[in-house]
Amino acid sequence: MPVIERITGGVNLAKRKIDDITKELAGPILGKKGFDLVEVEYTKEGPNWYLRVYIDKQGGITVDDCQRVSEELSDELDRMDPIDHSYILEVSSPGINRPLKTQRDYEYFRGRMIDIKLYSPIKGEKEFSGKLVGLADGFVTVQLPEGKISVPKDSIASARLAFKF
Repeated sequence: MPVIERITGGVNLAKRKIDDITKELAGPILGKKGFDLVEVEYTKEGPNWYLRVYIDKQGGITVDDCQRVSEELSDELDRMDPIDHSYILEVSSPGINRPLKTQRDYEYFRGRMIDIKLYSPIKGEKEFSGKLVGLADGFVTVQLPEGKISVPKDSIASARLAFKF
């Protein structure tokens, strides 16, 4: 198991980010259950800090899956104690509009409708919705009604599965 340094000083993340530590701790737990780690988010909302872990598996995640992972991950976080203040741990499914982060996500969801938000405008637009063609050579290609567009992956602020009612 990798050595994890304790983070001190509130949110001082000089040595390692809390989300990276959480990913290291969650990896073996999720691996033995056949689950995928979608995203880790450590954020302050009002007076509370939240450590959110989004998980998935083929066929979807159940509430029982989330509870089991939450219990095991909580035990590991308590044992390693990388966060020196109180926080709320939440383990959940990424939901129907899940984020696309990895090469695997872009391959798995090829052909599905996605919403993309960019850091800076391309062709005067910062948001696009269309059918995911794929990710290749660092560019995400989306089929829009007016044609295909390819944008550098590192210019994407967020890419999510689209769910329209």
